[in-house]
Amino acid sequence: MKNVLLYYSFSFALGGGDYLPLIFIQALQKISNLTVAVDLACNVEHTARTIGIDIDISRLKVVQVTPPDYDPKKHTIRLSLYRFRQLKRLARNADVCISTASIMDFGKPSHQFINMLAFGDDDFTAYVLNPAAPTRPGAKARIKRFLSDSIIRPLLGMRSKRSIICNPREHIYPNSFFVENFMKSFYGPFNSTVFYPPTLLETDSVTAERDHLKVVYIGRVIPEKRVEDLVGIVEKARELTGLNIEYHVAGRLDQTPSYGRKLREMAQERDWLKFTGALYGDEKIRFLKSGSYAIHAERIEAFGISVAEYLQSGIITIVPDEGGTTEIVDSPALAYHTDEEAARILARLLTDAEFREQQRAHCAERAKAFSREAYLKRQSKLLERILQMS
Repeated sequence: MKNVLLYYSFSFALGGGDYLPLIFIQALQKISNLTVAVDLACNVEHTARTIGIDIDISRLKVVQVTPPDYDPKKHTIRLSLYRFRQLKRLARNADVCISTASIMDFGKPSHQFINMLAFGDDDFTAYVLNPAAPTRPGAKARIKRFLSDSIIRPLLGMRSKRSIICNPREHIYPNSFFVENFMKSFYGPFNSTVFYPPTLLETDSVTAERDHLKVVYIGRVIPEKRVEDLVGIVEKARELTGLNIEYHVAGRLDQTPSYGRKLREMAQERDWLKFTGALYGDEKIRFLKSGSYAIHAERIEAFGISVAEYLQSGIITIVPDEGGTTEIVDSPALAYHTDEEAARILARLLTDAEFREQQRAHCAERAKAFSREAYLKRQSKLLERILQMS
């Protein structure tokens, strides 16, 4: 069997990005000699158990590539160098190296799975935030970048994110066509294959009464997700329709304490706004199946696992007219540019039965493309091809 080295941090709050490394681990430990490199080893088993992916931790070699007292909130360049040297050491004995945490330097050609657009290249991050006119770094920042990329990194044997992406021997896996096009517009052509991340939700075993007036949200409750804007959209739809629409949000409010306090204050003024806390397993499925509609607000979203889960749960989902979520829903009638448009779409769904049934049928058809079975078939073919490449 091939020796495989897989890296993922396991050092952040639980989220959709955790599914890919765990489902890869589940498959690869059966067909290879697998070593898992992580930033925090203690989180591997906990994360797998919490989100319900069965891995055999007793048969798994887990190596922490950061110091024992590592704190991700205090990450420094020195710690990046430490991690790079550990990964490079482990990679010497690996036939295949895989990063499921975007672009990592193993010191050899590898398979790099993009899981977020902010993957450590400051210039690209500025481009993501404003593609039309990206913020140009100041002279001090440009000098620092030149010294880092052209002098210090080469002396240490490290490569920049750009040099890894543009190396034809590396294989990059953007997690949507939106991400692939976005990256190529910045870096130029590179060796890539789009691979949608895992969408593993199975809902058949759980029943729930669907509420025609219930809009739901599940995921991280952080400013980037624009939950307060979603509340405004629902509020506007209530005004347009005169219906007692309720908005139920599942997720931790303590990930960004100040933001959580702001949302709690909003809920105190709106009896139709409910916060349930984080939900997992059957509770999560029951929550989703009790809703009829969902709205996504993050515009520059690489993929959007929660959106795929909405569809799998029978929810009609409204998304921005850009980003990876647009690919998932694939319905111009459910795509909006402004919050006002989103409110009008929701209002029409609530009051126009023919339109509602058309969009429900469309969402049910799209859900098939993101079923657990469909994903596992794609993954099996991909991993087989990766192992054959080495």
